[in-house]
Amino acid sequence: MLFVLFSLGATALPTDRQGEDAKKAERDKLIAVAREIMTAARYCALVTLDSRGRPQVRTMDPFPPDENMVVWLATNPKSAKVAEIRNNPRVALYYFDSAAQGYVTISGIARLVDSREEKAKRWKDEWKAFYPDREKSYLLITVTPEELEVVNEKRGITGDSIRWTPPAVRFRTGRSND
Repeated sequence: MLFVLFSLGATALPTDRQGEDAKKAERDKLIAVAREIMTAARYCALVTLDSRGRPQVRTMDPFPPDENMVVWLATNPKSAKVAEIRNNPRVALYYFDSAAQGYVTISGIARLVDSREEKAKRWKDEWKAFYPDREKSYLLITVTPEELEVVNEKRGITGDSIRWTPPAVRFRTGRSND
């Protein structure tokens, strides 16, 4: 009897490991497809909440996501979006790629960065007209993802056909979900 229990327990371990490997592979695939869409789209929409709780949407020219899917953007420090982020750092980014028939939505936490080093690293020459004084008129925003949703019709990533719930990836951020 002891031998049977031990044998059953031993066969369950690889199955659990296979399930974890399959989940990781699916997560990696969704993130890779999201990166493709984000790169192809070039521009994204940044959604913040104003002081009355209403969504405000702006077209932004982001940098490609880093290895952790953190997205960097730039703005003028006097813009309304900066005040909105200071008031409520929860934001969303939306990317759309018509060729892929797909989109990515990232819900996350925004942070304002005014570091001279970071601003020097994250600069696009085509922004010169928008930020003539890079010391005073240029501020960075990072968005650390909490959740990513992705749809790509051409790749067969469509989500739930009944409720239209897209596939999602949750990220560990070190923050509570309040």
